[in-house]
Amino acid sequence: MVRTFAPRLLGIAALLLGSAAALAQVAPPPAPAPAVQPGQAAPQDQQGGLVVDVVGGVSAPQTIAVPPFPTNQSVNTPAGSTEEVGQKLAGIVKNDLQNSGLFRPAQSVRAIAFGEVQQPQFEYWAGAGSQALVQGFVRANGDGSLSVGCYLYDTFSRTELTRGGWQFSPNEWRRAGHKCADLVYSKLTGEGPYFDSRIIYVSETGPKGKRIKRLAIMDQDGENHRFLTNGQSIVLTPRFAPNQQTIAYMSYINNKPAIYIYDVGSGRQRLLVQNVNISFAPRFSPDSRYVLFSMAVNGNTDIYRIPAGGGSPQRLTNSPAIDTGGSYSPDGSRIVFESDRSGTQQIYVMNADGSNPQRISFGGGRYATPVWSPRGDLIAFTKIGGGFRIGVMSPSGGGERLLTDSWHDEGPSWSPNGRVVTFYRATQGGSGKADVWQVDLTGKVENRIRTPLDGSDPAWGPLRP
Repeated sequence: MVRTFAPRLLGIAALLLGSAAALAQVAPPPAPAPAVQPGQAAPQDQQGGLVVDVVGGVSAPQTIAVPPFPTNQSVNTPAGSTEEVGQKLAGIVKNDLQNSGLFRPAQSVRAIAFGEVQQPQFEYWAGAGSQALVQGFVRANGDGSLSVGCYLYDTFSRTELTRGGWQFSPNEWRRAGHKCADLVYSKLTGEGPYFDSRIIYVSETGPKGKRIKRLAIMDQDGENHRFLTNGQSIVLTPRFAPNQQTIAYMSYINNKPAIYIYDVGSGRQRLLVQNVNISFAPRFSPDSRYVLFSMAVNGNTDIYRIPAGGGSPQRLTNSPAIDTGGSYSPDGSRIVFESDRSGTQQIYVMNADGSNPQRISFGGGRYATPVWSPRGDLIAFTKIGGGFRIGVMSPSGGGERLLTDSWHDEGPSWSPNGRVVTFYRATQGGSGKADVWQVDLTGKVENRIRTPLDGSDPAWGPLRP
């Protein structure tokens, strides 16, 4: 577990940055800047400050320098020496910020001394063309844990913008890099963080007609990958619970499509819906108490709700059409779903109890896999017609636009801050190959997330605590 100590940095600066003798040569640090809450604009300093335009910034990314994080003493740890960890942490911060499309990490940076962490050489970094500077440190603690500090500076106004610090076990060292990148990203953009999060997906291998599909989990950048199931049974559509303790997915155990709940901590799985009907397309409610799913009864498919711990399903839709793909609004008051009740596959919104269904998609073609943004302002979907594309629209159906333009893009899932969408992209031909991708809301920044094998059905989990 990562323990944050950002609010307490001032009081424990001596503990983190070295001995009293070393600190005597460094002026006491100022109080930490106030944290930026998701959705708020990043506050400017008295000389204007740095603020990144999350729309226009894609075409003119901000130059930012991230030198390797120094250490007060090179100590060997299970993650490597503290010097090596500091170098790798800086790389994670640079990659995260670059992948957002809003930042351009400086290509050539010099190493900094431990004493420079809180005393940046502003003239040098400004002269090198960097608008912002991220400096940090790594220190080994007596209990085997590691401490990491992260500082963001405006090189031209020569001010500290924000800081953060974390203590963690060596096997979780990468998270400190993601948290530092989140700190920088949120401060400079006013957007919520999303780098310290995970993605679950279906790992695939084998010929197209006989694919082995396993449940897998990884960090949002594709690292720390591990398989959760052994591939003996096909798995599809995994979805994280907001509490991050469980995963709902469909599996063909005993050759029957059914929904299972996987406990992340113990690795145990259990059947959720205890009946003989076909059930599929699960998704948790915002409070993790319920699971929406689709169930076919007597040839008719409707959307149901069931307690996450099991129980009796409650039917929410009641039409002769195929109703599936339900996703809650962030406040849990409404559900978006897909239905062919109008004759073609379209998107509808209804109240959480199933009342007042309203069609919201009216463009050409068909619509599938709708999912509500965690910010509540958009619904992502798969547009079918001349190919498969990822698109977004407002909950009322307005402002429809496509974010991707490939041959087969499908299955969107939102980042925790509602700024980026992950999906999978299949290639043309008979191979059945698919990969996990991400695209931002401008549609201009696409990143492929590399996985050990093919990947499909990605689902982005919440921000980690």
